[in-house]
Amino acid sequence: MTAGRPRRRRVLRPYSAIRSAAVRLDAATPSGRDRAVDALRASAILGVVLGHWLVTALVVDGDALRTESPLGHMPWLAPVSWMFQTLAVFFMVGGHVATRSYASGRARGGTYRSWLGARLARLFKPVLVMAALWTVASTCLLLGGASFTTVHTVVKLALSPLWFLLVFAMLTVATPLLARLNPLWPLAVVLHVDLIRFGLGGPSWLGWVNVAAGWLVPYTVGSAWTRGELEHRRAGWILCGAGTVATALLVAWAGYPASMVGVPGAAVSNLDPPTLAAVTFGLAQCGAALLLRERLRRTMRRPVAWAAVAVVNLSAMTIFLWHQTALMATTTTTLQAGRLPGLHTVPDGLDWVGARLLWLPVFAAVLAVCRAAFHGFESRGEQGPGTSPGRTRVVRVEALREKSELREADRA
Repeated sequence: MTAGRPRRRRVLRPYSAIRSAAVRLDAATPSGRDRAVDALRASAILGVVLGHWLVTALVVDGDALRTESPLGHMPWLAPVSWMFQTLAVFFMVGGHVATRSYASGRARGGTYRSWLGARLARLFKPVLVMAALWTVASTCLLLGGASFTTVHTVVKLALSPLWFLLVFAMLTVATPLLARLNPLWPLAVVLHVDLIRFGLGGPSWLGWVNVAAGWLVPYTVGSAWTRGELEHRRAGWILCGAGTVATALLVAWAGYPASMVGVPGAAVSNLDPPTLAAVTFGLAQCGAALLLRERLRRTMRRPVAWAAVAVVNLSAMTIFLWHQTALMATTTTTLQAGRLPGLHTVPDGLDWVGARLLWLPVFAAVLAVCRAAFHGFESRGEQGPGTSPGRTRVVRVEALREKSELREADRA
């Protein structure tokens, strides 16, 4: 009996320590905080990460790597892209938090310059570190004998999250002008651009107008949320229902692709640049997110669930910037072992899908290493959307306490 006690304590105390830290974090969170906002942001970030890990394949082709997608070989898997293409929700939350933050700053007597500087600092400080690392890595790959095609493919995918930062930064800069803009105006721009491109045979370059206009739609939906125009559930049902019907019609009768992410080699991409179908699909997602707010608020009253969401939000930039690097690092460093299923092979069957699912924990582990290495650069920046210095300190203190208690549990 006596010999069995240390083993039981070793099993139970780590969980108890984690829960205790979560309870303290929960108690330290301001009572007026809308935790559904943080939950939606965390879900959107994780959706993008999982989506990229599931639909991005680097295939060995001779002495080079090229990009392929399982959606190109198995188009019936398009619903996977519907589940994980969550950027519209992220832009909606970003618009909501930015307009609320700007209004709050102005009410306290702050200036636009100080507000903008604080927000952009958190966005771009981690980028400098990422750019420096990949500059060194790409140089080493070329000097080590890697083909230019391979280096170009790897670097392009690893740095692909940066396009999001540029668009998000542009919208952040324009937040005071967008605070009262009706989402129907940018939606009308997207509609007319697609009519000219696809209906009248206009130039394809015109589609790049939708990079700004397309993401401006969910961003201004977030502004409408801040203004209190979307508090009734009816607004969520209208957005979700109208967006779903419009997307279905565009895919079934207007010839838009069913996949909501880019597919290498496809004639038309819904995302590069955004099309009307991608925007209406995003509106459906925004409506669904608004409908889930109350349920998320109830769920976030659970300390452990709230602690997990808080940690993801505090590492949001690091996770987003480095998740493709985790995929690239795993793929390239394992080449010496040969063509591994689900990693270097052609994504043309369910066996590849099964193998890729087994690789997800490996990608997550590598991303955790990246997070440990580079999160300091994010946390040194100014506070991001919805974060307060107090909450940042609380999470760090609780993390240190948790580590200390876990060490005590292991020694017990």
